Amino acid sequence: MTEPQITDEIISAHGLSADEYQSILDIIGREPTFTELGIFSAMWNEHCSYKSSKKWLRTLPTEGPQVICGPGENAGVVDIGDGQAVVFKMESHNHPSYIEPYQGAATGVGGILRDVFTMGARPIAAMNSLSFGAPDHWKTRQLVHGVVEGVGGYGNCFGVPTVGGEVRFHPAYNGNCLVNAFAAGLADANKIFYSAASGVGMPVVYLGAKTGRDGVGGATMASAEFDDTIEEKRPTVQVGDPFTEKRLMEACMELMATGAVISIQDMGAAGLTCSAVEMGDKGGLGVRLDLEKVPTREEAMTAYEMMLSESQERMLMVLKPELEAEAKAVFDKWDLDFAIVGETIAEDRFLIMHHNECKADLPLSKLSSTAPEYDRPWVETPAPAPLTEVPGIDAIDGLRALLRSPNYASKRWVYEQYDSQVMGDTVAGPGYGAGVLRVHGSEKMLAFTSDVTPRYVRANPVEGGKQAVAEAYRNLIAVGAQPLATTDNLNFGNPEKPEIMGQFVGAIKGIGAAVAALDMPIVSGNVSLYNETDGKGILPTPTIGAVGLIASEDDHIGGRAEAGNVALLVGDTDGHLGQSALLAEVFGREEGDAPAVDLDAEKRNGNFIRANAGWITACTDLSDGGLALAAFEMAAAGGVGVTLDSEDTATLFGEDQARYLIACSFDAAEALVVAAGQAGVPITTVGKFGGDTVSFGSASAPLSELTALNDSAFADVFA
Repeated sequence: MTEPQITDEIISAHGLSADEYQSILDIIGREPTFTELGIFSAMWNEHCSYKSSKKWLRTLPTEGPQVICGPGENAGVVDIGDGQAVVFKMESHNHPSYIEPYQGAATGVGGILRDVFTMGARPIAAMNSLSFGAPDHWKTRQLVHGVVEGVGGYGNCFGVPTVGGEVRFHPAYNGNCLVNAFAAGLADANKIFYSAASGVGMPVVYLGAKTGRDGVGGATMASAEFDDTIEEKRPTVQVGDPFTEKRLMEACMELMATGAVISIQDMGAAGLTCSAVEMGDKGGLGVRLDLEKVPTREEAMTAYEMMLSESQERMLMVLKPELEAEAKAVFDKWDLDFAIVGETIAEDRFLIMHHNECKADLPLSKLSSTAPEYDRPWVETPAPAPLTEVPGIDAIDGLRALLRSPNYASKRWVYEQYDSQVMGDTVAGPGYGAGVLRVHGSEKMLAFTSDVTPRYVRANPVEGGKQAVAEAYRNLIAVGAQPLATTDNLNFGNPEKPEIMGQFVGAIKGIGAAVAALDMPIVSGNVSLYNETDGKGILPTPTIGAVGLIASEDDHIGGRAEAGNVALLVGDTDGHLGQSALLAEVFGREEGDAPAVDLDAEKRNGNFIRANAGWITACTDLSDGGLALAAFEMAAAGGVGVTLDSEDTATLFGEDQARYLIACSFDAAEALVVAAGQAGVPITTVGKFGGDTVSFGSASAPLSELTALNDSAFADVFA
């Protein structure tokens, strides 16, 4: 088949600038073939190359005594003792999910699960962070249904519990939803598998499902803004099959146990191109591929299509040749394709052959590690105007406004569509802060959380970046976990706009400061830029996924208050209402500065909670909705009422940071007050739990009424 003539329009359609195309000409000394142009486009787009973000990502702390493997591999690896490691990562599937919600979300889940079991870890937990447009926008209902069904459809069939996540709504996401998927797995610390190829003349083996035309150009599509041609991009969305992925995982785990695997890489963004290039580049080797040997499910596929297809459930491995027969037998047993499609070579070449015709012959190292890197111009986000006076409001009316908002209503309608109990080790599932899983066969538990407050980041990127990490830290602390490490999913608009790049830079600075101060290094992550439609960008949304370790059941803290418990507030309250949930939901205002984050106070107060876990019946951090929402959620979880002494708007709904609400017995409260005084930790008695009403000062309402409102509000809009 004759390849198309390369024109300026074709170059532009591949997401390459004129300068980038000139760099290609300079590198290879000639015009590229159409297949070569596609390969450069795939490897140099934002999604694969991080060309706008690499400069700043390098500033993030990524090391610590607990870190076995940081950024650069398929997922991060952290030591949890006893010869075990937790492997985890978060990644976006935003653009595909907006175009085709079910498949976009489903394949996002599938992709992140492959990132984990590619490292030799069996997945044990999933989370998701979902951002949608205004609830009354014409497309939001369709997106919510499609994405939630896609997440559940894939994860449930694969057999991994979904233990937590977030769902938010804001008009800034009307034209560009966010679907951030997280997965974690367990592995033996000394049996981690990496992607760097080694050895010359080693067979490169294609494993899994057959290659089709679905997803061709998906990575390039994910690196561009949307416009009125959005429907034309539908064919770039991948199609997933969770049952095939389950078989692929079992086959890979079985194969890894044979000792046949030299290196392994999942075929995600840019498919065969990215996986082969990354394996070769990390190993300092070249790769030759013979595409007629690639298993396909469509006829007459071109080299271009095979190299850029993002068909799901596929892996690429370099195997020990003497164990080839044994490896093939494993994949035959699981009814999956196993095909030797090439070999490693000593030269720095990416050589693509198709029926003895050379379709691409490129210097491999130039495709990955020497991809373009930009120092984008950026401007600092201006300080927001001070918040003008916020009127007082009946405290229960303020709480009702939050409870009926889709942002703060119970997400039961969402998470009940996910299997959170499969595998039988879930201790605390969605709906109660951090998810908690027992490490099978041991006393240890792992805690998982995902956090960001985008309105904070827009107002003040540095403090908003800090706050995302600090809230993740507090969510782990509140269940008794020692925070271990983090993964980030940095969702922003067009980085070519200095104000957007300024948001990114500020958030990175805040995140970096927080993970350093709180000993939670970034071990993996993803950057998703160009989240814009017709020039309108999303709220800056740097999602932080975090993992913590609970050493034994005695250290675990629950989230359900009991009748007769005292309510203690740890941390200082100044009543910060800037960018608060109350301000947005009751008054329709998004004004003022984000709350300041005192990282020393965060660490001090967190250490106090963990050191005194034995005294605590239930604990939650204070974030959106402040003390009022936290007290209601803790009371509702325990099925008991709550009485708070104050009815002051700022005291109840302020969103000052580094704070926790504790429920405990009277004797425990006395002990905690003494311990807090010795540790220099602010602590205050703010009320008590019991009865069947929620009372804030003189304002009150039946717990049953407020719980019914909270439980039904989300489903009333979206069911």
